[in-house]
Amino acid sequence: MKKLIYTVFIVAGLAALTFSCSEESMDPSMEQDKIVEGSITKAEDVQGVLFGAYNRMTQTPYYGRDLIIYGEIRADNAFANGNSGRFTNIAKMSMVVTDGYATDTWTDIYEVIASCNILIGLDPSAIEGDLAEINHYIGQAYALRALGHFDLLKMYGQQHVSGGGDVGVPYILEYKGEDLTPVRNSASDVKSKIETDLATAVSMMTEALNDPSHVYMSTYGAYALQSRVALYFGEWGKVITAAEAVIGSGEYQIIPEAEFISSWFTKSSANSIFELAYSTTDNNNINGLSQIYRGAAYGDIQALADLQTIFDDGDVRADTNFMIGIGFETGLLRNLGKYPSADYSDNINLIRYEEVILNYAEALFESDRAGDALTQLNLLTAERGAQAWTVATKEIILQERRRELCFEGFRHDDLTRNGMDIPLVSEFEQTHGGPAYGSFNYVFPIPEVEMNANSNMVQNSGY
Repeated sequence: MKKLIYTVFIVAGLAALTFSCSEESMDPSMEQDKIVEGSITKAEDVQGVLFGAYNRMTQTPYYGRDLIIYGEIRADNAFANGNSGRFTNIAKMSMVVTDGYATDTWTDIYEVIASCNILIGLDPSAIEGDLAEINHYIGQAYALRALGHFDLLKMYGQQHVSGGGDVGVPYILEYKGEDLTPVRNSASDVKSKIETDLATAVSMMTEALNDPSHVYMSTYGAYALQSRVALYFGEWGKVITAAEAVIGSGEYQIIPEAEFISSWFTKSSANSIFELAYSTTDNNNINGLSQIYRGAAYGDIQALADLQTIFDDGDVRADTNFMIGIGFETGLLRNLGKYPSADYSDNINLIRYEEVILNYAEALFESDRAGDALTQLNLLTAERGAQAWTVATKEIILQERRRELCFEGFRHDDLTRNGMDIPLVSEFEQTHGGPAYGSFNYVFPIPEVEMNANSNMVQNSGY
């Protein structure tokens, strides 16, 4: 049997060439299934393959829903109520090797990587069209490949598991490469390759070619990803350098308090660095974030009451009518404000400027610049109707991250990268029981289909 990752790459390549990343075309059609080799001859062909990568990112198993939910229900922001049976094993952190979520997310991310590797393997000088434009497309592919491997490492890598060692995930550098049974790269090697890919992305992209719609990766998106990656690994100087590149651009702003709620209905808003495109006709429909957070059919993900206690009175992020409150469909505490449209047309923000500010604040604090960190934190509180902080501490920084980024999938990573146990604030609702840092179930199992297909694959500890 051919290895699963290899098979995924073949399938991804066949459907990748002429995707449109517009909001009207998320799904492949028969005419888009064409042989990859020899068919990429023009800049628009390169763009088409790139659109295929973006399309795969929008699907339910990846950023279309599941990856974001994983970060909330495996922490202390939300829980799965079992209304339609979705995410119950994930919420319990009791997955098995045949778990469909773990399998589908693994597969979907490697499909994105496959599309990226088609482009990365090209010789730009052999493609007809403007060279700067072609390089800009390929630079985006490098950034998306880095993001995909980073997400895989956080979900399937053993770097935070007691006794797990430095075991990461396979870092796939070629489309249809000769190695059909790749070993798992070390976590440190994955980190190094992510950093190299992001540096290459920045070097290949051109600021003047950044798309104003924000639905494509940009030079500043790559810098923002550098800050996210460096934050995860505690490399504070790198966070500062990358964050300052974004802040110094003057391209983005913290959304003002009066516009915060409406900004979640707004595409390409002033705080958006990178978002995925959806529309009323081109979306995940009932399987998307809106339905899973509060829909009448699903509505499986509820907010924990503890989350409301961390906000100041008057903080717009906890407005009980529009942000975190009682859902009209069920009368239960819900995320009301993020991904709010009932017609599933909301774009999904993957990188907001506010995250970069928070990354910057934490790195400044860890670099013995607590006063500067406090200044950055209070740039946020000033635009949220919250009280200004009088001192910057690690606890306050993590609380401000939780207040600003809740329901966006960051919380589990924030706990994990800081070596923290998962807080148990509701024994009944949090069915995972509050695992201690280092527990094997902090990460997903390697899917059984991958284990069966690849004789060199090693299963994660505890599975």
